[in-house]
Amino acid sequence: MKEVALQFADESKVGVVDAVDTSRVSISVSNSDLLTRVGIGQLIAIRGATESELLIAITERVTRSLREGLASPSDDSEDPSLDLVTVDAIQAALIGIYRSVDGTNANTFKRGADSFPQIDRDCFIIDAANLQRFMGILGEGFEPEERLKIGRFVIDATADAIINGDKFFQRHAAILGSTGSGKSWAVALILEKAARLKYPNIVVLDMHGEYTPLAHSDKPIARRFRIAGPGDIGKDADDVIFLPYWLLNRDEMLSMILDRSDQNAPNQASRFTSHVRKLKGDTLAKEKREDVLRTFTVDSPIPYDIRELVALLTKDNTEKGVGKTNQPVKGEWEDKLTRFISRLEAKLEDRRYGFMFAPPGRVNEYEWLSDVAKMLLTSEPRGIKVIDFSEVPSDVLPVVTGTFARLLYDIQFWMQPSARTPVTLLCDEAHLYLPTRDDADVVQRQALQVFERIAKEGRKYGFSLLVVSQRPSDVSRTILSQCNNFLSLRLTNDTDQAVIKRLMPDSLAGLTSFLPLLDTGEALLLGDAVLLPTRIKLDVPQVAPDSATRDFWKEWGARAPSADALVAAVESLRSQSRQ
Repeated sequence: MKEVALQFADESKVGVVDAVDTSRVSISVSNSDLLTRVGIGQLIAIRGATESELLIAITERVTRSLREGLASPSDDSEDPSLDLVTVDAIQAALIGIYRSVDGTNANTFKRGADSFPQIDRDCFIIDAANLQRFMGILGEGFEPEERLKIGRFVIDATADAIINGDKFFQRHAAILGSTGSGKSWAVALILEKAARLKYPNIVVLDMHGEYTPLAHSDKPIARRFRIAGPGDIGKDADDVIFLPYWLLNRDEMLSMILDRSDQNAPNQASRFTSHVRKLKGDTLAKEKREDVLRTFTVDSPIPYDIRELVALLTKDNTEKGVGKTNQPVKGEWEDKLTRFISRLEAKLEDRRYGFMFAPPGRVNEYEWLSDVAKMLLTSEPRGIKVIDFSEVPSDVLPVVTGTFARLLYDIQFWMQPSARTPVTLLCDEAHLYLPTRDDADVVQRQALQVFERIAKEGRKYGFSLLVVSQRPSDVSRTILSQCNNFLSLRLTNDTDQAVIKRLMPDSLAGLTSFLPLLDTGEALLLGDAVLLPTRIKLDVPQVAPDSATRDFWKEWGARAPSADALVAAVESLRSQSRQ
């Protein structure tokens, strides 16, 4: 029979249960000498209903106070006297239950408690050998193929911090932390671990190009692409991705072009919809796609010529009608589309939208979309894809990210269920394009709807989000509320801390007091993926992202600015390209 993992002698008893509610327990300390070994985050074992059970709690508060009471009798008096006496107490949150025997299993731990502590039950500190054995139990409950090692527990540096990889990705997750807290390293570490699997499928939305080293190291673990910038117009490279206008659905396209305050807005939207449907139908007829032609809609991603659309709208806007006497009269649409056409043409001429309105010829071919899907959603040659958005102007970033995410999700949605393989979309710097709904404009709301739909429905179709942000208070509350796992590094802002606290169960809210005190590379992990919500020291990734904090003082003392580099930067600014 397996040896019992948690064994306590009388001298390790710290006190007894004094008060209990649904999530917390108060402990009256009887051994004041042990109190100095109890800190915030310390694990406490409480005798359960049976000899084989121990309720496990995590310390939230340790207090010592003075109050009037009966003091011990002095040497020259046999009667106790009324005096100030020391009262020590511990408040802890209940997190789970340990059983030395659980059916045919031994030494098991599970989250949640089947029962509550009873008054006067003995309480013990879990430390030394008991702590080592208990931390070892936490990873044993996971199957070998589910285990994801991300670091070591701070309370026991000898124990590996192992989480359930399935549960971490299944129900969405968030990596949150202030700038410089080690957030990018955490992302690189998880990608590095995933890359060791046979067929990982993670698409990284890289806002600053900081994960490029993962694709360009001696042993690359990812394949890198970049969204076409103004400098890529007219070029066709294998690592450049265009997102042509015909991928946008009706509402996305109109959100960029239509002015809802225009009195002719309904007419403009009507003609746009009618012509786009016709042009897409013409493409299907030309391609002899009869099956698709019978069922397609205006939102179907089918190529068409945007210049033909402009020509049809212009014809509507200038065409005269015929009166009763066969004399020309003002046409039904005449002069009602002028502003709409002007806004559309302005977008066509804006090089910032070149990734959408000026793609190379092959991008408008019918088979292009299938080729892109295979490139992004298969594991050949590598399953992790880093998509560099660093050259995309900030004002069009929501459009690009929203279109890109919807494209991947829709492909996964329409795939045969038996053929689906899971996909995770890693949203770096999510606050830039997933703002709270109150702060979003019309264009941003279109993108936001895509990600919120994925957050609500994606699990059913094997599509999950991994949200990464340094400002959780600026990220959509709907999306964060759907995340079941949080890897929270140092957060110093009160508003950001409040977001995390609000997302935590009441019994664990006290753990957020750690957040401003965490060291670089330390994180608080909470959620379904870990049995014990605790503080973790993350492993260092083998290939570090390009996000290291610069040594200002040292570099000012040793390195002069480069005039040639400044001139080159000015020209890159003008051309909107780093090439």
